[in-house]
Amino acid sequence: LSGCDSGFGQATAQHLDIMGFQVFASVLDLQSPGAQELRRSCSPRLTLLQMDLTKTEDIQRVLKHIQAHTNSTGLWGLVNNAGFNDTIADAELSPLGKFRACMEVNFFGSLELTKGLLPLLRSAGGRIVTVSSPAGDMPFPCLAAYGASKAALSLLMDTFRSELQPWGIKVSLILPGYYKTGTTCDPAFWNLQKQQLLASLPQELLQAYGEDYVEEINQQFIQFMKVAVEDLSAVVNSITEGLLAANPAVRYYPGQGLGIMYFIHRYLPYFVRDLFLKGFFINPKLPRALRREHHNDMKKA
Repeated sequence: LSGCDSGFGQATAQHLDIMGFQVFASVLDLQSPGAQELRRSCSPRLTLLQMDLTKTEDIQRVLKHIQAHTNSTGLWGLVNNAGFNDTIADAELSPLGKFRACMEVNFFGSLELTKGLLPLLRSAGGRIVTVSSPAGDMPFPCLAAYGASKAALSLLMDTFRSELQPWGIKVSLILPGYYKTGTTCDPAFWNLQKQQLLASLPQELLQAYGEDYVEEINQQFIQFMKVAVEDLSAVVNSITEGLLAANPAVRYYPGQGLGIMYFIHRYLPYFVRDLFLKGFFINPKLPRALRREHHNDMKKA
């Protein structure tokens, strides 16, 4: 189970431990508050493993440990939960490095871990459950880096689902609504990210969009975070069902409002979909270079 420092991973590790399973829970930092909490609240069966999904040596070390402890039995379930995003901005304003960082954790890290554990999963005829995002299905404003990585992850897992069917391995995707997890709801974290983004933008882009454009996006996102759901049980239950149900669903949608969102996405015209996502999530103001007052200033000059 990857990404157990906080959020869905931590809550799922606790839940599966209470149910009596042997859980291998990976955390970024063995001394983090989340890791300490798992030590305190879980039974000695739970094993904490340090793993940064961007580091092959970390993944290989975890694979060796799990292989050594499950070689005779195989591995029943893998939960790809670790996720990363630290950018709220238009694709044009998001540095290329941010796209790469999201892909490294959300896609390549999960791919390497999954491939490494497949021999053990095949011998047990086990399960793969992966936490993706509706942002991988729809063009949420200002989430291009994160959304593109989750789109790649969802397609990869759909491919595994089809390819691993003959081995008896069932593969499920979890697409949660907006929940309060980790740093995702910390305004101070996002304000710092905004400052770093503004400092890194080329002058021409800053002129075209305007600093107030980036400020406004950030303010709207912080407002949106206030409606994030604190009770993670719907997601934990979906992950558990994906691991244990005789016939798990291919996709789970825990969270409020996802039904209407997917209905609009699938059946209504593009412009309605775009309007809905802006109304629901972030509706950026007009970039500075397109505003009337900017044109008037240019004429005066």
